[in-house]
Amino acid sequence: MTLQPATPAFLDSLRDRLPPSAFREAEERHLSEPRGRFRGTGLLLAPGSTEEVAAILRACFDARVPVVPHSGGTGLVGGQVMAEGPAPVILSLARMDRVRAVHPSESVLVAEAGVILADVHREAERAGRMFPLSLASEGSARIGGLLATNAGGTAVLRHGNARALCLGVEAVTAQGEVWHGLTRLRKDNAGYDLRDLLIGSEGTLGVITAAALRLVQPPSRVGVALLAVPSPAVALELLALAQGRYGDTVQGFELMGRMGFVFLAETGLGASPLSPVPDWTVLVELGLPEGLEPQAALERIFEEGMERGLVTDGVLAASEAQATALWELRERIPEANRKIGAVSSHDISLPLSEIPAFIPEAEAALARLGPFRVNCFGHLGDGNLHFNVFPPSGVARAEFDPVRGRVKELVHDLVHARGGSVAAEHGVGRLKVGDLERYGDPVKLSMMRAVKQALDPRGILNPGAVLRAQGNRP
Repeated sequence: MTLQPATPAFLDSLRDRLPPSAFREAEERHLSEPRGRFRGTGLLLAPGSTEEVAAILRACFDARVPVVPHSGGTGLVGGQVMAEGPAPVILSLARMDRVRAVHPSESVLVAEAGVILADVHREAERAGRMFPLSLASEGSARIGGLLATNAGGTAVLRHGNARALCLGVEAVTAQGEVWHGLTRLRKDNAGYDLRDLLIGSEGTLGVITAAALRLVQPPSRVGVALLAVPSPAVALELLALAQGRYGDTVQGFELMGRMGFVFLAETGLGASPLSPVPDWTVLVELGLPEGLEPQAALERIFEEGMERGLVTDGVLAASEAQATALWELRERIPEANRKIGAVSSHDISLPLSEIPAFIPEAEAALARLGPFRVNCFGHLGDGNLHFNVFPPSGVARAEFDPVRGRVKELVHDLVHARGGSVAAEHGVGRLKVGDLERYGDPVKLSMMRAVKQALDPRGILNPGAVLRAQGNRP
């Protein structure tokens, strides 16, 4: 049998199992995604508890109705909208927004899937701890979606992706069974690690309803500097210098190309504090223990960098307000990109040593294809670049729609040839299903399909995301 559409009659059949508050009208934010590449359909249900999620999934499994989990809706690869196939139930986790418990002595916080990341930050701070996952959309991104996509952000260099910050999850299976995996243990080798299987699965293997999150001690002092460097290769040398002096207290190391500041100026979102604007800059953040002064540490990095020819200019934040202002420049680059309008955006990762050669190689290949502008920026310390391609100034991106596929393929082919990944931070979603098939290891894909079949035998969970939907299911 094929999947069946969600209909008003199907929702009416759930009214004796769900409270009235679970029935809501789908809004525009539930049917679209930030880049405007996908538009979905569906009927919305907003459960307020794990038991209600389970009741919905049991009904959808029995009726073969597809389910698209919806968290903060900030994903950039179309995983949260279903544009093809029968209309799904859009399962909003927004009402599941309780912090269930905080255990300061364990440095653990237990949050439901709908808790907004910024609220987790505040609860951790009240407990004298810090949740280090940080990204531009933290005011709207929710914990369930961040785990479902294994989100990264700016602190991966020191603290790892979302997966590294999660000890256990509670989740509901396609059949509506609840897995009580909300462990707070740091060591547990009792069988397969199903937590890591669900994290990063983008709602295709189960619906995460709560998580036990790992907190850390906040640094005593934080220092931030924006430093001009001659090239990405030199930026890597500067990273090695900083880590050699201060180890893993280097908690942020962001690379920004000149075009990012050009776009900030064009859109009125900001301006570089360095003049003239350098071709390349790095934003460095140190999180230091008591006894070390960030200003002195950054001055040492700056001075040694100047002596070695690694740094040509720079500004060191002298206050928390100045540090925030420098980070805001970095965080506004994606907003500027959206205002300019990309022909094709690429969330990629590369072995660190491959980055210096990849960037000019890709720029040269694109120049042969058209008069594009490239905005390259990202988390250099963990190898994740946002390599985005734009039309010339004053030209609408729509004029390049006929070559958009060729642009993406060109960039991704070069990434793959250098041992990189074309799905670094935002996941696969629906945008990169073909890329996964093109570049993925055949054995890995076979194993992934076997896991999908075992955990979602009727294919109701986010059909078409990560793996191409597989026709009829038994």
